[in-house]
Amino acid sequence: MAGALGLHVITTQLPIAFISATKQTFRRASVIRCAANPPNKRYTIAVLPGDGVGNEVIPVAVDALRLAGSLEGLDLRFEELPIGGAALELVGVPLPEETLRKAKQSDAVLLGAVGWHVLIIVYLPKWDNSPKHLKPITALLQLRAGLEVFSNLRPITVFPQLVDSTYLRKDTAEGVDIMIIRELTGGIYNAHPRGFTTNEQGDEVGFCTESYSASEVDHIARVAFDIAKQRRSKLCSVDKATILEGSMLWRKRVTAMGLEYPEVEVSHLLIDTAAMDLVRYPRQFDTILTGVMFGDIISDLAAMIPGSVGLLPSAALGDSGPGIFEPVHGSAPKHYGKDTVNPLAAVLSAAMLFRYGLKEENAAQRIEKAVSDVLDRGFRTRDILTPGTTLVGCKRMGEEILRSLDARVSVSNGSLV
Repeated sequence: MAGALGLHVITTQLPIAFISATKQTFRRASVIRCAANPPNKRYTIAVLPGDGVGNEVIPVAVDALRLAGSLEGLDLRFEELPIGGAALELVGVPLPEETLRKAKQSDAVLLGAVGWHVLIIVYLPKWDNSPKHLKPITALLQLRAGLEVFSNLRPITVFPQLVDSTYLRKDTAEGVDIMIIRELTGGIYNAHPRGFTTNEQGDEVGFCTESYSASEVDHIARVAFDIAKQRRSKLCSVDKATILEGSMLWRKRVTAMGLEYPEVEVSHLLIDTAAMDLVRYPRQFDTILTGVMFGDIISDLAAMIPGSVGLLPSAALGDSGPGIFEPVHGSAPKHYGKDTVNPLAAVLSAAMLFRYGLKEENAAQRIEKAVSDVLDRGFRTRDILTPGTTLVGCKRMGEEILRSLDARVSVSNGSLV
């Protein structure tokens, strides 16, 4: 592929301070340049494959970034760093200081998954009995906090080529295009007090606090209104304002902010009604705004509209600094090492990295058009296989994406062909 494109490849060994303490080495960072379109912008991408199938889908996404970037004259440098269970194995903590430092210094972070299991006849959680600060998932929360990201963008799009893969009726799923905007730093996942105690009857009690401040709601709501303006100017805020005080404040603040955006149609739904409507009539939704827990649940529910969680990308963004771009599907240990996982969520996360992280819209569109082209040509992984299509594994799907990218070269006016 490189020879056919006339690409010049430069490789550099990654300067990971703690690597000398282990025998494990990481893939080398690489830069791909297109001789016909010399680089005019330079970016550093922190690559965190993490655990499980993250190690299978992230290389596919990196290859797509390299090629799409080179075709746009972008000089991309990749630094691979450990996180999650892989980091626990290496240095005993889920998020090493070196990983966080390099991530902060990067222009964007491409993340695979965190969470590791061990195979003993069946897959068993390897770190479940560890203290909370030594669980792989803690790395994700620490990374979000360290990079100060607070808004989670999760698009739900039904590709016309995949309407037969949906779990809904075809006429219900056709044309669905939703952006779920989920708050990340407040709510029941993050608020205090929380912990364990014993009640008056001597029973052990676990408790969390569900709370949102006015500033937290305003922060994420402004992001949602701005994005809704760029889409179809419809914003649905999802809460549980009939019961939860945090949701009562949430609805009050979103309603007030709506006065600043008269061009945006604002509606409110309770979480249970929203979940029902997502499977009953999903096309009514354009932009959905919700809190950390409700967003976690309904975005996974919405994955069944296009047909697979293996199709869902995401972006976690802050006011400044690098964002985190990752597939929604997690480490999927039962699929690890079998070359069966769908890499499209990771590849589409790479497109979001270009669009939202680097503001390189042309490169983002190159990747999205390549994905559409691969689907047009009938290639499918196991999770989206339908009669008359061709079953391929993760690696082959990645090869076909590169082939589609290769066919879409720049012309003099900057358009794609």
